[in-house]
Amino acid sequence: MPTIRIHSSGGAYNVQCASGGLAQAGAGVARLGETTGIYVLSSPRVWEHWGGQLLRALGKGKRKRVPVRAMLFDDSEAAKDLATIEQITRQLVLAGADRKATIVALGGGVVGDVVGFAAASYLRGVRLVHVPTTLVAQVDSSIGGKTGVNLPEGKNLVGAFYPPKLVIADPKVLLTLPHREYRSGLYEVVKYGIIADPQLFAFLERHMLALLRRDAKALEWVTTRCVRIKADVVARDEREGGLRHILNFGHTLGHALEAATRYRRFLHGEAIAWGMLAATLFGLATGRLREGEAMRMMRLVGSVGPVPSLAGIRAAQLRPILAGDKKARGGRVLWVLPRRLGKVEWGIDLPWTLVSRTFAELPSLAATAQT
Repeated sequence: MPTIRIHSSGGAYNVQCASGGLAQAGAGVARLGETTGIYVLSSPRVWEHWGGQLLRALGKGKRKRVPVRAMLFDDSEAAKDLATIEQITRQLVLAGADRKATIVALGGGVVGDVVGFAAASYLRGVRLVHVPTTLVAQVDSSIGGKTGVNLPEGKNLVGAFYPPKLVIADPKVLLTLPHREYRSGLYEVVKYGIIADPQLFAFLERHMLALLRRDAKALEWVTTRCVRIKADVVARDEREGGLRHILNFGHTLGHALEAATRYRRFLHGEAIAWGMLAATLFGLATGRLREGEAMRMMRLVGSVGPVPSLAGIRAAQLRPILAGDKKARGGRVLWVLPRRLGKVEWGIDLPWTLVSRTFAELPSLAATAQT
């Protein structure tokens, strides 16, 4: 089973990337050491597809008889809040979970963020295992230890850095994803090609149709490639003091779009797609990026498929949200902009006139680039 080792301040952990990995989850959890109970946190829709298989796998892997319990909660972005954290942690108290408990997050990015923060907070920290079931979670959000929930004022404003003890990324679970959710994850894959890996970018240009068909060979190649990129970045900058900012490419505007529409119009990757298009245009407008490479980036984003429109959203709405972003400093919005394929800069302060003008023109400019 291909295994990628990630080093963190909380200790090294493995990301297992292989088809059939879910069936081996029990053995993987058992290797982490003794536990007084395994608590699987998931959403009803994910549990319907994969809950039974995971329970069977965990039952096979137990060294001695320990309870295995499931707890389900709403995994919508609108429910990613402190009330859900209270709900989960109170359920853990009532279930008798102690400091030797093992918390397993089975689901996509919202499940991983919420359960990760609950595990970091409950009894000041209990063992955490991620079993990501979406593409964006497998290549991005389950790796690196970021956890958190939203406030009405913005996305992921309350959270903690809390690395898991194991990540099990099984590509087979992606087969049950609705196509829109699967495409949403592909935008994060595109991000990795732009920020760090021209070879990955070229592969995506050649094989996007295969990936959209969920071709197993192509999917395994890009998943492993993305995990290795993120493993390298977070090992060098675990707490986002410098290099890790490159992973925010497209996320500054993307998070603002999600918050402005109350997390109801865009899936996460769709908002990030708009953010990447805007950041590419900013790079072009400021002379950081050549036109030819900007067009390639925008065409690749467009090749993943359509995204919800920006209709009715004004730049003035986004300005206070952007200023309140956790990456802002003193109210200054700091952007991640591309210089060339595989290379971006972070911490860039842009004049608001450029941001607002580009946002107003973004739909037409994006459509022109993708024709």
